[in-house]
Amino acid sequence: MKTIINILITFLFSTLIFAQEKPVKIVFDVTSSEASVHESAVKHVKMMAEAYPDSKFEMVMYSGAYGMVVKNTSTVLNQMEELGTIENVDLVVCQASLNRHKIEATQLIAGVRAVPDGILEIIQKQGIGWGYIKEAK
Repeated sequence: MKTIINILITFLFSTLIFAQEKPVKIVFDVTSSEASVHESAVKHVKMMAEAYPDSKFEMVMYSGAYGMVVKNTSTVLNQMEELGTIENVDLVVCQASLNRHKIEATQLIAGVRAVPDGILEIIQKQGIGWGYIKEAK
């Protein structure tokens, strides 16, 4: 009987230890100018951030996706503003893309930060072990 109890206790602790999920770090790559891709990317990041609060998520926008973070053109303005308030989410836009389209920092949605190069940002994240998701149509 004592052996059965010890086996059950061992099984219970093993289950608890393996059931705990290890936090992850994921970078989301968004380049499309398509509103449907923007909506999908925001939905995915929000869902993951809420489901895994100990994990970290970064959305990197460049090329045609720069419009996601511009106050006057974003088709996902409200969703991006909400996403920018989630503690484990970082919203990043490529400064080179902003420069190419003559977008000033004052035109960006609150909570968005610019990095010199979106592609380099993604490569650096991957270099330190971040997972990668490409948001596309």
